[in-house]
Amino acid sequence: MQAPGPTTEAPPSRKRQQMLRAAADLFIEQGYGAVSMDAVARSAGVSKATLYAHFASKDALFATIVGEACRASPVAEGVLPDAPADLDAALRAVGGGVLRFLLHPRTIAIARVAIAESARFPELGAAFLTSGPMAFQTRFTAWIARLHQAGHLHAPDAAVAAQHLGALLRGSLHLETMLTPGLEPDDARIDDAVAAAVAAFLRAYGGRQ
Repeated sequence: MQAPGPTTEAPPSRKRQQMLRAAADLFIEQGYGAVSMDAVARSAGVSKATLYAHFASKDALFATIVGEACRASPVAEGVLPDAPADLDAALRAVGGGVLRFLLHPRTIAIARVAIAESARFPELGAAFLTSGPMAFQTRFTAWIARLHQAGHLHAPDAAVAAQHLGALLRGSLHLETMLTPGLEPDDARIDDAVAAAVAAFLRAYGGRQ
């Protein structure tokens, strides 16, 4: 099944944001399977018709929640520097923002919902993958390609380099946080993880080779 794309609406209305917040809270508290569109409408204080006017299905609603979080993340369009004066510092700044976003309790909670229930609801896994990790990958790939073209990196296969950067940033800290309820790594651990990831990435891709 093809994953539904996030519903687009600009600018987002307060009511739409209210529905997204109510849905995210219910998914986190009760799980994807236990939540109905009726329940979301009640929690958001809107009619079911209004909810469906914005989101065609429950998986489209979930995809929008993930997609909007991703668009507000540190790899949003226009945020990644194309001509950094200090590449190491730029990578650390972006990497720190990305890892903090990935480790944020709400981001972790949504990811847990997707992982826990994707076997029973394949559309949920597809929606999460397309609107979250794949969206990150697309933006990282485009950025690395621009850095390669400008001579800041040697990354002729930008997509592979982007995968490596994402994997290095997540490291073991992301998995540890996913599997340890209540764990919120402090800034020192995050900064150390980012520094190690960037150093390894630059050893592999730094400069023309």
